[in-house]
Amino acid sequence: MLKLDEKTKKEILPRMKKIEGQVAGICKMVEERRYCIDIINQITAVRRALEKVALIIMESHIKNHVAEAIKSDKNKDEMIEELTETIFKFLK
Repeated sequence: MLKLDEKTKKEILPRMKKIEGQVAGICKMVEERRYCIDIINQITAVRRALEKVALIIMESHIKNHVAEAIKSDKNKDEMIEELTETIFKFLK
């Protein structure tokens, strides 16, 4: 199984920590019974941030793993099929 490269890990970890803080903030907003629209706006921000992280990981996967599979002609079809399925799931 292929793993996340170190460069991508360093790029997304700070984003994930920030998202973690945002989610904790949303929980606090719910506990405090804050205005619904404010909570929804924060949830939207977290969704967008998670989507950005997913796109960074997907880009890294394509550049590192999929490109290598295509160059080496090893597991090329499986890699492309897996990536295609992942993109379709992501877009739903």
